[in-house]
Amino acid sequence: MPSLKDLKNRIGSVKSTQKITKAMQMVAAAKLKRAQDAATAARPYAMRMASVLANLSASAGAGGPKLLTGTGSDQTHLVVVMTAERGLAGGFNAYTAKLARQTIKELQAEGKTVKVLTVGKKGREQLKRDCESLFVGHVDLSGVKGGDFTESAIALGHSLTKRFDDGEFDVATLIYSQFKNVLSQVPTAQQLIPAAAPAEAETVDLGGAIYRYEPSESDILETLLPRYINTQLLSAMLESAAGEQASRMTAMDNATRNAGDMINSLSLQYNRARQAQITKELIEIISGAEAL
Repeated sequence: MPSLKDLKNRIGSVKSTQKITKAMQMVAAAKLKRAQDAATAARPYAMRMASVLANLSASAGAGGPKLLTGTGSDQTHLVVVMTAERGLAGGFNAYTAKLARQTIKELQAEGKTVKVLTVGKKGREQLKRDCESLFVGHVDLSGVKGGDFTESAIALGHSLTKRFDDGEFDVATLIYSQFKNVLSQVPTAQQLIPAAAPAEAETVDLGGAIYRYEPSESDILETLLPRYINTQLLSAMLESAAGEQASRMTAMDNATRNAGDMINSLSLQYNRARQAQITKELIEIISGAEAL
């Protein structure tokens, strides 16, 4: 049984931890508002880009750019895994890494060649044990200030399109956590290259009209597709950042509550031990007095 001093020290330690988790919860809540606003504001632009892409690709037909039509093969897959740079966010990073492992195993079971590019330190750490031999690159987001991922998204987009043009892969799939609400972040797999508009993207009803594009649809797509990929990457980074802060806020709230429960339990144990010690001392005093 621990001594009174041990119990007192442990209570003090848990109280200190509770202060830290409470502070982290408040910081995450403040950052969540900005991250959520940024992610929400990016969604209409990303969906409009997807809608334009869907309409142009339908007009271009099979003669579109390589970023749209692909290489004609799907043997080599690049899996881009996007997670956070920091931990203490509940299962946020673990769920994304789990989907990445599942996707990699399914592709390998089909006989595909898989390469992995990680975005964010935590995903790389969790996949290192099983997939280190598949790593072909890493993007560090620790230097991003104020939640502005624009430069990082453009740099990553340029890197992916260059790798694709160099023939390093045939299909690129992005895995990230999509922010739904404070309690729900959904791990999502989205094909980036060849570019494919989401199924929910709106299409324009031409009403039978025939449009002629100047320049041609292919020329427009040559310019639009790299921007579309950059937009999807930026949107995913903003969604992931919002999900990270929401998950961290929830995790720190649970940790604060658990610390409070532990303090109550330890305080009860301390009071009982102290009462037992006082009772024992009183019995010893009374016994000594009777012996005299």
